[in-house]
Amino acid sequence: MQASTPFLSLWAQALRQLRRDLRAGELRLLMLALTLAVAALSAVSFFADRLQAGLSRDAGTLLGGDLVIVSDQPIPAAWVEAATAAGLRHTRMSTFPSMARAPEAQGGNARLVALKAVAPGYPLRGSLGVITTTTASTAPTLSTVQHGPDRGTVWVEAGLLQTLDLKIGDALELGSSRLRIAAILNDEPDRGAGFLSFAPRVMMAEGDLAATDLVQPASRISWRLAVIGDSAQADKVARFRHDLEAAIQAQGLRGVRIDSLESGRPEMQQTLDRARLFLHLVAVLSALLASVAVAIAARSFAQRHLDSCALLRVLGQPQRHIAWTYALEFLTVGLLGSLAGVLIGLGLQQVFVELLGRLMLKDLPAPSFGPAGLGLGVGMTLLLAFGLPPILQLAQVPPLRVLRRDLGEPRTASWLVLLAGLGGLAALILIASNDALLGAVSVGGFALAWGLFALAARGLVAALRRWVPEVGAPTWLRLTARQLSARPALVVLQVSSLALGLTALGLLVLLRTDLISSWRAATPVNAPDRFVINILPEQAEAFRSTLHAGGVQGEDWAPMIRGRLIALNGKDVRPEDFPGEQARRLVEREFNLSHSPDLPSHNQVSAGQWVAEEADAISVETGLAKTLGLKLGDRLRFDVGGQVIEARITSLRKLDWSSMRVNFFVMFPRRDLPELPATWIAAYRTPAPAASAGSAGSASGPSLDVRLLRAFPNLTSVDVSAQISQVQGIVEQVILAVEVLFLFTLLAGLVVVLATLSATRQARTREMALMRALGARSSLLRQIQRTELLSLGALAGGLAMLTATALSAVLARQVLGFDWLPRPWLPLAGSVGGALLALGAGWLSLREVLRQPVAETLRHANRE
Repeated sequence: MQASTPFLSLWAQALRQLRRDLRAGELRLLMLALTLAVAALSAVSFFADRLQAGLSRDAGTLLGGDLVIVSDQPIPAAWVEAATAAGLRHTRMSTFPSMARAPEAQGGNARLVALKAVAPGYPLRGSLGVITTTTASTAPTLSTVQHGPDRGTVWVEAGLLQTLDLKIGDALELGSSRLRIAAILNDEPDRGAGFLSFAPRVMMAEGDLAATDLVQPASRISWRLAVIGDSAQADKVARFRHDLEAAIQAQGLRGVRIDSLESGRPEMQQTLDRARLFLHLVAVLSALLASVAVAIAARSFAQRHLDSCALLRVLGQPQRHIAWTYALEFLTVGLLGSLAGVLIGLGLQQVFVELLGRLMLKDLPAPSFGPAGLGLGVGMTLLLAFGLPPILQLAQVPPLRVLRRDLGEPRTASWLVLLAGLGGLAALILIASNDALLGAVSVGGFALAWGLFALAARGLVAALRRWVPEVGAPTWLRLTARQLSARPALVVLQVSSLALGLTALGLLVLLRTDLISSWRAATPVNAPDRFVINILPEQAEAFRSTLHAGGVQGEDWAPMIRGRLIALNGKDVRPEDFPGEQARRLVEREFNLSHSPDLPSHNQVSAGQWVAEEADAISVETGLAKTLGLKLGDRLRFDVGGQVIEARITSLRKLDWSSMRVNFFVMFPRRDLPELPATWIAAYRTPAPAASAGSAGSASGPSLDVRLLRAFPNLTSVDVSAQISQVQGIVEQVILAVEVLFLFTLLAGLVVVLATLSATRQARTREMALMRALGARSSLLRQIQRTELLSLGALAGGLAMLTATALSAVLARQVLGFDWLPRPWLPLAGSVGGALLALGAGWLSLREVLRQPVAETLRHANRE
């Protein structure tokens, strides 16, 4: 009990001191900086943790099995037999977009749907939720089933019934077939992310697929074989996968991949990667800004307590007692600020879940304690690394400071303590960033920027000493130069801290603007809003006649050939030969090839030469060439439906993908390629209803879409405008989430500015008071103040925008993956903005100094 008494006494004194300092407002900036940083980091970490937990929880159900073989060709029967021989349960699925139509008697409306044909045994995991009755007199009956639709029937999502004005029991036309709607599909366990599923689902039995005549050579069908084993058959599943991978490699099969519980659903994890990276960047910058604010606030706090600590030393209080008192006070501040930040972050992540979580998964698990530990760790590390060192120096204030005010000034912490703190903070930020490159660029870029800012500030002081003469210069300029030269450390502190805060804000504003602009990029006014594929050669003339009769003019019309790249310069192409994941995926899939003697108007030759009717020539899109490492003169060999064609790259083309026109990665500059099987693709803008109706001869007649699908039931028509509208709705939710967290960093930046000006307020107040006591007029002092604040703010703002521009270019291109646009005017705008910000904040901080009597100002400065 006796041993604990001194500690309890120290703790009680620390709490009394904390209450007094909080009432005086001396620790509020520090606590606010800690709370903002921990809240931002915790919110993002909680959200990411819940998403990851949800993906892990539902991996088997979302995947549809323990293993799922995905192919762009029908699954070989031998693989199905091998799964049966291994004692594994399995089922088949095929998915592709198609058009569904209501019967003519019920309006004949059409809608793009995501068609899914399932074999017996589906689903292997989870269950389907269906509604079988929807009458006005009875409530919908929701039931769960472990099987797919019966032959001759389909299950559809409710949105399709509303669009086509149908109900359960009505017929639905798919291609050449008419199937009965037996139920509303309410829940599909392996549907995937809602962000990727633009069209409503229609599920049918696999046995009905052939009769629809929808499977054509150019159909983009994804064939799947799902396999599961019970808990005791994990080794059988692993062995089946090993044998299957060996067979794929031995046979040189392309367009086949194997998804497992380990790989999960890549698209599920990548849907909102760019938004999550930006959120992590905001959180990281909040922590970096908080470190600056904490360091400045702690130094200012220590500066104000020097005299009281010197008096305590005179009264005989030991150094250890003073050190422990302040250490306990600051540890309590750090704990309270970090806990408050964690609680705010816990509430804020629920906002992210409401905005973004519903796009990924349903019913996310409760958050774990990991993000809370990370938030507390970051908060306490910020305090220990940047706040505690100057505070502990208070215990070393000499008693003689009571008589000599120049003694015992805070000094720079030891290199060992500083490096240890910086290292700990860097490690935590790298963990919190969730991306090594993002963390490295953020930490490394800001560390380098801090050094450059400090050197620039020192250069300003040296330049003032050298360039402003003592004789001949205006009085206000000489006094301003003399003041800045007399306190170079404070100039470095103010310029570097203000510049760092402005850099973070500028960086986020630039990235946010470019990111949102890239998300909201609008298509041209005259862009096509319909894409039609699977047009057979014998249907081409009749199809175009129907288009023109419906009022369509200037449609894009091109042949489309599906081919697989099998050799490059005579060497067989294998995915493992390419370093990048994107390159490997490209060579795994089939390409859409085309041919035309004329260069498309929205294409531009960037290298080589397009020569009409040149034999043995192909033109390749520049992005594809860069990804695959292709160059002029390379020879590419394609397998087109069992036929091999080879040609040399004679030109590279730059495409305008935002034009929404028909584009191809690879084109032959020839009019005809009769030896290759081809279908046609059309893109057009739907004419206004009046024009369409007038051409048809009846304003009440069926729409052009309906007439096309009635005449050509095998076609797949994609209404792009509806898809873009849905994407834009989701993007608005993402943008709102980004801007919510952006406010935290904005507040953190303002805290840095306030802390910076607060740190220099004492010195400025004393200087102003002394000059007034020596007879300086208020107008002269205002001119000196304005000159000093404008020059420091302009320097900080210009440096900040230069640094923010460089960092935004790296992050945009290398981390977030979107185009970055240079803005040459930014440094000038940053200088003007920084100057005005410093002037305004300085005026708010020092406006009372020139209004008070000199004696009162000096007493106030001495108390500070």
